[in-house]
Amino acid sequence: MDLELNGGTALVTGASRGIGAGVARRLAREGMDVALVGRDTGALADVAREIGEMGRRAVPLIHDLRDPDGAGRAVDGAVEALGGLDLLVNNAGATKRGDFFELTDGDWADGFALKMHGYVRMTRAAWPHLAARSGCLINIVGIGGYAGLGEFTVGGAVNAALHNFTKAMVDYGRRDGVRVNAVNPGRVQTERLDRNLDRIAGPRGIEREEAARELLAECGIDRFGDPDEIACAVAFLASSRAGFAQGSLFCVDGGEHRAI
Repeated sequence: MDLELNGGTALVTGASRGIGAGVARRLAREGMDVALVGRDTGALADVAREIGEMGRRAVPLIHDLRDPDGAGRAVDGAVEALGGLDLLVNNAGATKRGDFFELTDGDWADGFALKMHGYVRMTRAAWPHLAARSGCLINIVGIGGYAGLGEFTVGGAVNAALHNFTKAMVDYGRRDGVRVNAVNPGRVQTERLDRNLDRIAGPRGIEREEAARELLAECGIDRFGDPDEIACAVAFLASSRAGFAQGSLFCVDGGEHRAI
């Protein structure tokens, strides 16, 4: 299916690895030029080089989105380099897992600073450029926002807030001609999943493979996802093929989240 994204421009945050890098690569394969925002200079350069080999432009932008001024500078750099913006993919953000009673105020502040406030600031900075091109905003959130989990109190709270934020921005999207949607990944094969498996396996002295089998069984899924499977959902929602999708929270999780 031709998604008709060829020639468009996108900005992807958290693009140095994992889901963000997968989204950037997929958008490039669909013909978009991509601004890559992250903090790891070397990793961003590697992703940019891969995209360049596909024949598309990739612009690495080194910014810490915890910095209140980082979002504005990232958007300005992307627009200057690419000439405009058709798509913003908010993806940067990692929240700390752990026993609620062991999480500090700093852990909570950090979780909201990067993911929640980062998404808000990026949206505010990019919005006029998206509106000028009838563009799209896609938030990468997570199924953890639907159900409470003791070891994921920070991430669950942030994700639930971002679900609400995505829905709220639809009011402005309808007014300004910007489509706003979210993709909720489940368990995806990334470095973060590896760390989680190590956290499960280490204290019990079991192999990571055994921890993976236990986690799959606990989640009720057959396998872990691939970053490109999340990226394909993003590309579809960004395309005219999803032109009637507005305010959708699209779960790509292998069936883990089953509540209505």
